[in-house]
Amino acid sequence: MVVQTDSQDAQLDRIFRALADTTRRDIVRRTIGGEQSVSALAADYDMSFAAVQKHVAVLEAAELIVKRADGRERLVRANPATIARVRELLTRYEHLWRARIDRLDAILAEPDGQAADTRQDSTNTP
Repeated sequence: MVVQTDSQDAQLDRIFRALADTTRRDIVRRTIGGEQSVSALAADYDMSFAAVQKHVAVLEAAELIVKRADGRERLVRANPATIARVRELLTRYEHLWRARIDRLDAILAEPDGQAADTRQDSTNTP
């Protein structure tokens, strides 16, 4: 079972809200390979520089990217630690749901009536 604290839930909410946007997912993808300036990122989108800066700010708040100053430029790179935490959580959810599907498959594979009898017997035991 996956148990999260309130602060972890809030962080996960920020991460998944950030990743819900196509442009932000693309920014993360582009910065996984290495640092890029916000200007270079903005050049590839049909939106204002300010709009790209807002996307970068959302990703930074979610800790999906790290931004640093290099003179007048702002350089952005993906944060592999946060990406790894998200992947780990999704893997745990996948295992949880696969186990549930396997149990459901086992119940459905039982001969007719046997599953109902087993459940009824287990609920009537003291």
